[in-house]
Formats: sequence, structure tokens, C-alpha cells
Amino acid sequence: MNEPAILSERQGAVAILTINRPKTLNALDIPTILEMEQALSAAEADAAVRVLVVTGAGERSFIAGGDIADLNSRRGLAHYREFAEVIHRLLRRFEQCDKPTIAAVNGWALGGGTELLLSLDIRLLADSAKLGLPEITLGLFPGAGGTQRLIRQIPLCRAKELMFTGDQITAQEAVSLGLANRVVPKAELMPEALALAARIAEKSPLVLKLLKRSLLHGADMPLAAALPFEQALIGLVLDSNDAHEGCSAFLEKRPARFKGD
Repeated sequence: MNEPAILSERQGAVAILTINRPKTLNALDIPTILEMEQALSAAEADAAVRVLVVTGAGERSFIAGGDIADLNSRRGLAHYREFAEVIHRLLRRFEQCDKPTIAAVNGWALGGGTELLLSLDIRLLADSAKLGLPEITLGLFPGAGGTQRLIRQIPLCRAKELMFTGDQITAQEAVSLGLANRVVPKAELMPEALALAARIAEKSPLVLKLLKRSLLHGADMPLAAALPFEQALIGLVLDSNDAHEGCSAFLEKRPARFKGD
């Protein structure tokens, strides 16, 4: 019996999604992408899950990219309708997920691995991790949102250099560029990711949801539109029980008990 391409488990309020194709360095193909989408749907639908952590199986790779043999078997229209359609949908769903997401990058995050990372909220990198968009070396360019997300997250000149050369960068270089939050010793990567996820999971899931929407949609608005958008959302927050529970807990000098309503 074949191993599942995505392993899904829950620790408390944290769901862990693991890309489980270590023999192919966790390369992405259509079945893997569809399995990941199913796992994401299940985590989103589970009210007990408040934060998602995404990582890769094995010692070497988070996601080493797309399955090159699979890509080489395709022509443009079939690729557009099949692989490109499903991976764009998946990464946009991660980006729009109402629950905070954390990348625990345990090794190479190349091509689609970097593109997935660009769609996740918080990025922790093992000290052995390498990032890059090497598609140009195959006569391709990033086609899972990488061209558009990268230029919105780092300086344009640096984004162009990375995509024009296909060069890999170290974990520390990725942090210096603003692509990741911090570098962690490899042995401490998952404990740190889970500890961070647990801290976030203590917060109000409703407020996190509205905060994420404020950040996601506000980033694409002119400031003159984004400010009233934020104003409207904080008004919704103040209609929630969680907001008043948090304020009451502060005044009463006790831990808040957020229920998400």
C-alpha cells in the first residue's frame, strides 16, 4: 500500500501537515497537491484547529520543487488546465486561510517549495535550509505565483536577480532579505514551530481571522481605502465576546479564555 503524500496530525490546537515524498525530495505533482488541498480543507473545517504548521518529511527537503519528469510530459494548454490550475488554487487557499500558517522549512525549498513558503504567514528555517527559484535553468520561470508574490515581498531588484539567475540562497540570506522570520538549529525547528503555533493558538481565533483579512486585503488597497477597511473590521471585533473577554481578563489580572465568538 502506498504511503500518503500528505501526513496530517493534530497536537492540541495545532494541525501539522507534512509533505511525505522523501524519495523524490518531496517534489510536487498533481496527486500530492490535491492531497494537500484535502488536508488543508479538513484543517480549516476543524474548529479545534487554530494554527497550521507545514513541513517536509525526511532530512533533506521541505519541497525540492515540481516533479520535472511530470512537467516535461506536458504542453502548455494541458499544463494550464491541470497542474497550474490546481497549484495556483492551493497556494491561494493557503494565503487566504483564516487560520495562521507557519512554514517549518527543514531543508531545500526550491521552486514550488519557495512558492509555497511565499503563501504562508510565518517562516522558520532550519540552518541547513536553502531557498531558490531555479526554474530559469530549465528554460522555465516560476509559475505557481512566485513571480508575483516575490516582487511584493522583497526589493524588486533582488527578486529579479534571484529569478534571472536561479541562484539558491542560504537560510540566513533569506532572513536578511525579509523572506523568513528566523533561522533555527535543525534539531530545534519543529519544537520551536510548535511552541510558536501554541502561543498563537491561545489568541482569539475570530480576531486572528479578521486580522488576517485586514492584512491580506489591505495590502492590495491604496492607504485611503485600507484605513476605513481596517476601521470597519475593528468595529466587528468590538462586537465579539472575545474582545470583551480579553479586556476583562486584563483588568481582572487573569488569563483570557478566548472561545472564538
